[in-house]
Amino acid sequence: MEVFRISSEKYARSLTASGVSNRWNKDKQFVIYTGQSRSLSTLESVVHTNSMPTLKSVVMVISIADADDLYSSIHLKDLPPNWKDLAAYPLLQDLGSDWYVRNKSLVLKVPSAIIPQEFNYVINLNHPDFSPKTVSLVRTESYFWEKRLF
Repeated sequence: MEVFRISSEKYARSLTASGVSNRWNKDKQFVIYTGQSRSLSTLESVVHTNSMPTLKSVVMVISIADADDLYSSIHLKDLPPNWKDLAAYPLLQDLGSDWYVRNKSLVLKVPSAIIPQEFNYVINLNHPDFSPKTVSLVRTESYFWEKRLF
């Protein structure tokens, strides 16, 4: 499967993570957030950036092996009604942290808070199955920010 991540050119040469907390992980948990499409990744970036990015960006095209045992999923039916709200972050971080700490799988498939019928894929860089055979940076593609989005 191919997934996508929009990144500044500076950080797009390898699969690394800052360890900063986000919706599905706590601080010091090294994960990469990716989207199922370039367009979803664009929307996610716009929502999290809140302004026109000033750095040159690229799309990272990442390949993940298709083996079922590499994936876990969080389903909408298992989330509280307010799961998209900022107030739900602690609960969602607990869910993601449990997945991360217990090494349940290499990849966590989660609904997008922007388009819940589409998915983001969170990759655990510290999982024992994380290797060039299971996750690889296929290529980067040039990317420009459409000013009308802002």
